[in-house]
Amino acid sequence: MKRRSINACILALLVMFISGNLAFSFAQQTDKPIAIVGALIVDGTGAQPFNGTVIIQGERILAVGANLAIPAKARIIRANGQTLIPGIFDLHTHLEYATVRGINSDWPKNLKAYLYSGVTTVVDFGTYPETFAPMRRLIKSGVVAAPRIHFAARFSTPGGHGAEGGRGDLFTLEVQTPREAKAAVERILPYQPDVIKVFTDGWRYGTATDMTSMNEETLAAIVETAHRYGIEVLTHTVTLEKAKIAARAGVDVLAHGIGNAKADDELIRLMKANGTNYVSTLAVYEPLERPEFTPLLENVLSTEAKESLKAPAPVAPTAPTPTGETPTARRWKFLLSNISTLKNAGINLGTGTDAGIVGTHHGWATLREIKLLVEGGLSPLEALTAATGNSARALHVDHERGFIKAGWLADLVLLDGAPLQNINDIERINKVFLNGKELDRQKLASDIAMPGITPLATSKAQEQLDDFERLDGRSEIDTLWINAYDSGHDHTKMVWGKTLRSPHNHALSVMSLMSQSAKPFARVSLPLRRGGVEPVDASLFRGVQFEVRGDGEYALILATYGTSSGGNFQSKFSAGAIWKTVQIDFASIKNTQPKWTGADLLMLTFEVSRKPGELGWLELDNVKFYR
Repeated sequence: MKRRSINACILALLVMFISGNLAFSFAQQTDKPIAIVGALIVDGTGAQPFNGTVIIQGERILAVGANLAIPAKARIIRANGQTLIPGIFDLHTHLEYATVRGINSDWPKNLKAYLYSGVTTVVDFGTYPETFAPMRRLIKSGVVAAPRIHFAARFSTPGGHGAEGGRGDLFTLEVQTPREAKAAVERILPYQPDVIKVFTDGWRYGTATDMTSMNEETLAAIVETAHRYGIEVLTHTVTLEKAKIAARAGVDVLAHGIGNAKADDELIRLMKANGTNYVSTLAVYEPLERPEFTPLLENVLSTEAKESLKAPAPVAPTAPTPTGETPTARRWKFLLSNISTLKNAGINLGTGTDAGIVGTHHGWATLREIKLLVEGGLSPLEALTAATGNSARALHVDHERGFIKAGWLADLVLLDGAPLQNINDIERINKVFLNGKELDRQKLASDIAMPGITPLATSKAQEQLDDFERLDGRSEIDTLWINAYDSGHDHTKMVWGKTLRSPHNHALSVMSLMSQSAKPFARVSLPLRRGGVEPVDASLFRGVQFEVRGDGEYALILATYGTSSGGNFQSKFSAGAIWKTVQIDFASIKNTQPKWTGADLLMLTFEVSRKPGELGWLELDNVKFYR
């Protein structure tokens, strides 16, 4: 190996070590067996707990019992007076989202918050398929510490919930017929999604105009196609009527809970007949202005988030219903009562939170959900079973996770106190094991508290970015262009893609009909690495160059990772009927101290903005950095 390559490897390892991201933040340990002795074992099955010993060998549980022989040279953890449970599940998260307004999202810190809280398996609904591979790679390599993640591809209907956030056509696929549904599922298969999330229900809780909902035939086509490829389907379903449609269609999990009516016998029959599980995300709906700052919450929030929460924003009042209840209070009543109703009917209840939504804090919310299930009528043992074995069943991973059984993966949480007597003890976490290794929770907390966003290693930017000539539709740097627009289910409409500029010479063409919002826009973005997850260093270049044709004023937005720049930058340019070359110099970017150099770029975004109802268009070619 050349000396330059060796030095580069050493430098890369040093960067990762300094950033505190190596080796999953494991406590110092060897591969010798571990014996946890004397704990009250809650094994995830719902069976009566017992005092005993759990022996871990490698990544799996070797033995569980009351009077086990401890292997020679085993590390012994004396756990008398403590409670041992399987690793906790959260079946509904948005891992990439900041839970406090005005705070930069920091997904590596969010993942550490779950580990700190004993949550070892999560389902993520917060990203799109191009991000799966880079996130999986960063996690597998140990650069980012994380629980086990099941990534979801997202589906909705035109005008439906999940598609109103302005994040573009690829973030949430919109379908309204079985033919579209089947094709869309097959289109995302190369990304290897772990699950599919479907927004089936457009009810807005009586507080806003309803959106569209998915018909049963289309939903059934998604389920049938997904199941054929071994992919589970979880839904956003919030009303009794749509829950029956989803259960008839055979979805695996009804998520969010029924908030408009009591669960009835027909729904129960349908859920039992089709093996549909129920996850009520109480943590996101709880009428709570500000959470109590427990020691655990203090340790899973970044310093910036805690400072922001010192002065909570006022909660807007909602109009009362004819009965005198607010829509929020009425929904909460149904959500809680339906927990008991479905439990008593024998429906499998799991846990999820919608964490990532403002106020629903990563990791902490999962433990809050367990407490709220007790408020909804479960016993502490039933709530712990819902968060472990039942959730593993719902996710169809109960053959390896969710239980304290010989042969199962050693994802374990050791708790001080007695959560079976006082469910609040769920936050008194002593140790967390993932894959049989104890996590260093003190280091996890320290990393979360570190000022600023978690550093990720950068790669050098390529000069040539895209000439739109690749036959597979990807850019020259092997990334996929994405689009975006203003939010709302009446958002700006876009048609965009490659067109011929001249024979054998392609360009990107964008046509947009502006919405009636106050500031409508349409955007196309080029991630500089797949999914725009990792930054690139373009500081060796002076700026961005491209050829353009259009009709008026436009903007180039430079999206940054934020480690040094703290945000995104925008520069205006104009275009006319004749193609021209535009150069935007990094040094011309205003309002940055010190001057931004291009060292942490994520993507380039080209924006078309016009007056409401107007037509906007743009043609783009030969995008590159220049020296």
